[in-house]
Amino acid sequence: MSLISPAARDALQAWLDHERALKAASENTITAYSRDLADFLAFMGEHKGAAQGLGPLKQVTTGDMRSWMAFTRGQGVGARSLARKLSAVKTFYRWLAEREDFDPTAVLSARAPKYQRKLPRPLPEDAALRMIETVALQSTETWVQARDVAVVTLLYGCGLRISEALSLTGADLPLGGSLRITGKGGKERVVPLIAPARQAVEAYLALCPYPCEKADPLFRALRGGPLSARAIQKVMEASRNQLGLPATATPHAMRHSFATHLLNAGGDLRAIQELLGHASLSTTQAYTAVDTARLMEVYAAAHPRA
Repeated sequence: MSLISPAARDALQAWLDHERALKAASENTITAYSRDLADFLAFMGEHKGAAQGLGPLKQVTTGDMRSWMAFTRGQGVGARSLARKLSAVKTFYRWLAEREDFDPTAVLSARAPKYQRKLPRPLPEDAALRMIETVALQSTETWVQARDVAVVTLLYGCGLRISEALSLTGADLPLGGSLRITGKGGKERVVPLIAPARQAVEAYLALCPYPCEKADPLFRALRGGPLSARAIQKVMEASRNQLGLPATATPHAMRHSFATHLLNAGGDLRAIQELLGHASLSTTQAYTAVDTARLMEVYAAAHPRA
């Protein structure tokens, strides 16, 4: 941070505030942005041998960008992570160029390295159900067993992100036929609450030793604090080892499984997009591990000339 000028630090903070306030970026995103940009600015300060004002940042060249990318790769950063860092740098530069009135082409034209996108791996239906059953075996505390089953059932039964399930509070009670979820970017959606998920949450609430007022987290840790995502990850890790499932059987895989199994059962892709809270249909398509034969079946059934 020593070669990041006060002006550059101020600009970075102003941009982070902008992303947080106007684009409703999550705190995890803000933290990643802050780290990625701090690394970039520190490199450019040392690379250019100047940390005064914003002048050096306005004069970054294509060669400077190549040097930064080569240095970053040399630090052991993979192609996928470098592409993410470059995306953050470009977003910052678009904002900075508009604010400071300079040409950011050298930065914006930098090409991200190619990488093989990892496709999500949903669980087979029987494995998803066995996972829910097995998480109940990871604790000797009856209420904790019920809690873990309730959380994982919400992931699979409603397609929630783990952060969304753990953000539920007493204000969401009593449970009805749907849940109002605030997802990424502060975007709200309503998801149906299927009977098994509602029953699992109610069973947990009946056993939970802690009160659940409107401001209280719905899911509690052993000592009464908010339940962490890591706790559910560890429970699922132990369960998948017992079941002989791959390391890809994570909490997020339950969300993938929800989408894929729903589509396989004849669900509409755009309806599933809404349930998942995706801004882009292409993101939903990546979540649904449907083979070509299945897609052709849908096409043949839906196309008016098929």
